[in-house]
Amino acid sequence: MSIRFDDKVAIVTGAGGGLGRQYALELARRGAKVVVNDLGGDRTGQGASDAALKVVEEIEAAGGQAMANGASVTEYDQMVEMVARAKEKWGGVHVLINNAGVLRDKTFAKMEPADFAFVVNVHLLGSANATKACWETFREQNYGRVLMTASSTGLFGNFGQANYGAAKLGLAGLTKTLYLEGAKNNIKVNTIAPVAGTRMTEDLFPEQAFQAFAPEKVVPAALFLVSEDAPTNQIVGAGAGVFQASYVTLTQGKLLTGDDLSPEGVASHWAEITDRTGEIVPDSGAGQSMLIGAKLQGQ
Repeated sequence: MSIRFDDKVAIVTGAGGGLGRQYALELARRGAKVVVNDLGGDRTGQGASDAALKVVEEIEAAGGQAMANGASVTEYDQMVEMVARAKEKWGGVHVLINNAGVLRDKTFAKMEPADFAFVVNVHLLGSANATKACWETFREQNYGRVLMTASSTGLFGNFGQANYGAAKLGLAGLTKTLYLEGAKNNIKVNTIAPVAGTRMTEDLFPEQAFQAFAPEKVVPAALFLVSEDAPTNQIVGAGAGVFQASYVTLTQGKLLTGDDLSPEGVASHWAEITDRTGEIVPDSGAGQSMLIGAKLQGQ
């Protein structure tokens, strides 16, 4: 069965190029009316351009419907206005892909606090702003699909990207609460961790790899995760046509009592504490407390 977005309105932030542009083009091709949001700055967040308008022109030339929006995700009032304009023109908003991002890479030792704050502001707070601006509309219409953009840097770490990694893991955490809060109103929230050759990563990939990791090869996962029959609370890796699922897991753990309830006890039982046999993937934060309770009852 074909995945379509007819009668759906989608907002894609950072859609003036790279992954966002590809998301916007494919959403439009599959019937969505698309808000193409982009400030048009460079990858460090400086400058401006008409990148969003050019993507709109591409969509319209192919017979689709789109509108350009130059609002900054770091300004909540601008996000509210963006949603209002989409609703005024098309009657609602159904899909949000939080894709806007910047890089200011340096080792933590050399990184200025302002550069740390700026990257977290754009990625994490920017995604929260855009999502909050859509949230009440999603609740009212009993339908919403949200995609957060994390990264392998956030999930697993990467040298020289402390600011980026902190923001990206924060987005995975945001997903894990919003999927719970949105469930009763048919709001599904997922996280994608893409690996793609874009202007954000062009100096990180050798030329051959840059071509292999074309952004088009991430699009199938992103669109599935915002489709009507999408799962929820998933972290999906995507790159070069390979799709993966990532999980935050919890080991069964070890109950320590008596003299073992000490730093020395933790050290001596470390192998048992970290034994991954029988590890679980909790559905919510309560899963950790429940597992602790089970250990106490079984002591």
